[in-house]
Amino acid sequence: MCVALLVVLGFTLGCSEFIIIGITPQIAADYGVGLSQVGMLISVFAVTYAFVTPTLALTTGRFKRFHLLIAYCIVFCLGNLLSLIAPNFEVLLISRILIGSVSGALLAVGVTFIPELLGPSKVSMAISVIYAAFSVAMVIATSAGKMIADTWNWHVDMAIVLVLCVVVCAVMIALMPREGATDVPATFREQAVLLKQPCVLVGMAVFMFAVGAIYVFYGYVTPYFVDVLGMGNVEASMALMAYGAVTFFSNLLSGWVDSKFGVKALIPLFIVDAAVLLGLYFATPKMPESLILIFAIGLLMYVQSVPCISMFMHTANSKCPKALTLASSLEPVSFNVGIAFGTAVGGLVVEGPGMHCAGLVGSGLSLVGLVLACVMLWLVKRSC
Repeated sequence: MCVALLVVLGFTLGCSEFIIIGITPQIAADYGVGLSQVGMLISVFAVTYAFVTPTLALTTGRFKRFHLLIAYCIVFCLGNLLSLIAPNFEVLLISRILIGSVSGALLAVGVTFIPELLGPSKVSMAISVIYAAFSVAMVIATSAGKMIADTWNWHVDMAIVLVLCVVVCAVMIALMPREGATDVPATFREQAVLLKQPCVLVGMAVFMFAVGAIYVFYGYVTPYFVDVLGMGNVEASMALMAYGAVTFFSNLLSGWVDSKFGVKALIPLFIVDAAVLLGLYFATPKMPESLILIFAIGLLMYVQSVPCISMFMHTANSKCPKALTLASSLEPVSFNVGIAFGTAVGGLVVEGPGMHCAGLVGSGLSLVGLVLACVMLWLVKRSC
């Protein structure tokens, strides 16, 4: 029951984070700002997430996990309430900062329950299912969210997300274990040792470039479908739904890849990523070639996740066992740094050469990730 609840938590966090992507044109029109400025809602969320998550993990080691869960749930719900009632763009931006400040910490605390709930042998697949819930959230938050915004108003999307957040947080507080193995106090110094491990630092950079390469395109996927590929609103919503369904399998594929190949699978993955993104540049705006390549991007989107998480967790277990909460936070931190980086680069592409060049720029970032992945694999073989 508790593991299923963590999967629902992953879905809820995904809805809260990705809801913006499907409704960027409506927000821009409502507040009278440009698309690149609305893209700041994604970037600022991600930067806050990336900075605050490890900071909280390092500074709250002396507190009980359940007490942290309660505190993070309260702030998370308040942030989503502010997103609903925001009277202007500046307040909406503040709400995204508030949500981003606790989303990663809430997920990291939740993930630390998995080893004691299921045992070490099932951790990889459990994590992959939790992150697969993010893909389901993409389907709902981007495609269905766009349909709702087109039919009524984007505030209705925010209201639905708020209700979901309140219900899930209330059930978690009622049912999650009050005590556990990770409640052993851990000082800042005991946890910070993890960040001195070379393979961990390079692994975070690998993840940043993997995600950033895709978010150059995906951060602006809704206007890409409409303005570049010429889709109508209904067609764009259906395409977003199909994309989200494909990324669900990307997460499951990630768990399988980790169990079979581990981090060495990242090298061919980056090569394929670069090739597909470059293919999108040359195919745009041809249909259905562009759409097929976009779905291929969706299938590759999260394959790197579980191998990197497993490496972080394994390094923590062997080098600094009290840093498991910090280790579990590094993937979402790196993920959101990648989102911020990719979205910011994508904004420059949109304002400069044009959205059709997103694939070309993303391909270049994938090649940088390939070089870093080779370095990380070498470090892992040397046991950091």
